Amino acid sequence: MGYDLHITRAPDWTESEVFPITRDEWLAYIRSDPELTPDPESTPDPDSGDTFVLWTGSGRDPAPWFDWWRGEVKTKNPTRATVAKMLQLAAHFGARVQGDEGEFYESPPPNW
Repeated sequence: MGYDLHITRAPDWTESEVFPITRDEWLAYIRSDPELTPDPESTPDPDSGDTFVLWTGSGRDPAPWFDWWRGEVKTKNPTRATVAKMLQLAAHFGARVQGDEGEFYESPPPNW
């Protein structure tokens, strides 16, 4: 079990399919960002395939991951740096970063 953060256009991440970041938008962004590397071999969800990426620009080993699913982009147990990258992604998509419990992030939390 872990804590997910979601990049969503919806008022609440549970409604991401209604206000989606489309799969095509996500795949186009992956192609444009050299820090994101598709890695379907290590996806936590076998249905993800080409929407699962590693963030190699984080400087961490293993690299944090992002996955598109049902209109949102998510990750699990992010670091401060990963939240900062999510905020960058969210700005590109005209979206917001939201936690599992409904809180929104405008900056990385100082205690992470």
